[in-house]
Amino acid sequence: MKIAKTIGVILGCLLTLLIILAPIGPVPGFFIGGTATEVPATWPDTSGVDEIELQVPGTPPRAVIIWVIDFEAELYIVGRSESTWVNMIGQTAPVKMRLGENTYSLTASLVQTGWEPMMKAYVDKYEPDYPGIIAGLPAVGEAMGKIAVFKLSR
Repeated sequence: MKIAKTIGVILGCLLTLLIILAPIGPVPGFFIGGTATEVPATWPDTSGVDEIELQVPGTPPRAVIIWVIDFEAELYIVGRSESTWVNMIGQTAPVKMRLGENTYSLTASLVQTGWEPMMKAYVDKYEPDYPGIIAGLPAVGEAMGKIAVFKLSR
């Protein structure tokens, strides 16, 4: 009986540690896992991919689960300007992205002008499946300063 309790406590601690270290839903973590993979010359079709994991460097690093869009053969992510991970990137920062089981080392760069088509593509992709979340975002014409769009570069 004592062994079962000990095993239960150990498993509970391991589960707690996993929850703290890995991003789960809207709760950020520190690690994203996956297999380090060379960045492909062209990205695979991401139209059916709802979420990726993104790790932003810092002390400690921040890992989040976010949405991704493919726009003109490049990948983009969108976040609220006040989000911690957005502020950790700033104008540009090295990041790691987990897509499926592969983890890629990339650079996230803030798109300062001409970001509206990417934001529209983001809304068009996610609105059918997540209308409540998209409804909570500012309209594309009103998103300046409230939303940050980042290009994920090779």
